[in-house]
Amino acid sequence: MEENDFVSIWLEESGNPAIEELTNKNLEVAHQTSNLMAEKNLLANDFARIVDINPDEISRWLIGKHSFSIKKLKEITEAFNTYFSAN
Repeated sequence: MEENDFVSIWLEESGNPAIEELTNKNLEVAHQTSNLMAEKNLLANDFARIVDINPDEISRWLIGKHSFSIKKLKEITEAFNTYFSAN
């Protein structure tokens, strides 16, 4: 964060409910993805190959450092005939 980045400073001090909600929903989808991988006995490399993405990205998804795109969520749901819910 730059020293004079007022938006970043404001967000850090006061938070943003919309960003917080999005983060929580993303973490819920990450949890569901982790459960799906465990259910199917898949390692990150296996899962990455099935959904055609870099295994490092799978790891970032699962720890909440990267958001799932709508496109990738659609590909995952189609590949595994499943549904994600971010309540």
